[in-house]
Formats: sequence, structure tokens, C-alpha cells
Amino acid sequence: MNKLDSTQRESLQVLAPEWRHDHLRGAISREFVFADFTQAFAFMTQVALVAEKRDHHPEWSNVYNTVSVTLTTHDAGGLTEKDIYLAQTMNAMYARFAVER
Repeated sequence: MNKLDSTQRESLQVLAPEWRHDHLRGAISREFVFADFTQAFAFMTQVALVAEKRDHHPEWSNVYNTVSVTLTTHDAGGLTEKDIYLAQTMNAMYARFAVER
């Protein structure tokens, strides 16, 4: 998997607008806030199933109702399409939880 080129990285605002881009690290990050711990953990469980299937695992942590996520492709040394796909998948999953809050 190749790193995103400069044009693709510039399109991050469109592809994943809620995510912050860390240029130095070659990563994107976001926090997801839920109604409670149960929703946060359910979200992580759903994402874990997708991540395992795609063999692309996020760096993340959970404190009560907040899930903090960083995505980067370590093998490629920066952002790849795998990261964008997982970010967009997480955004879609989160939108479903937001309706429940």
C-alpha cells in the first residue's frame, strides 16, 4: 500500500473533514463522544470487526464516553487509502450512534 500523495492528502478535508491531520506523523486523529460508556464500547466493537477483517488496526483509547482514534499505516510510513476507508467507516458508524443519543 502506497502513502497518499500530496494531492490526495489535500483532499482529506473533503474525505474526512472531522479528522485532524498530523503532517509530521503522517496520521489523522479524531475524538468520538457518546451518550455513555456502553455506546462507546459498542462503537469500538463494531470498528474492531471491520478493522480485523481489513487487517488495519487503529491506535485508540476509551475513557468513559469518549473514544480517541489515530489512524496511520505503519508499514507505509504514513497515510494510505486504508486510513481514509477506516475513517469514513468510523464516521458512518458514529452517525448511527449520534441518532440514538
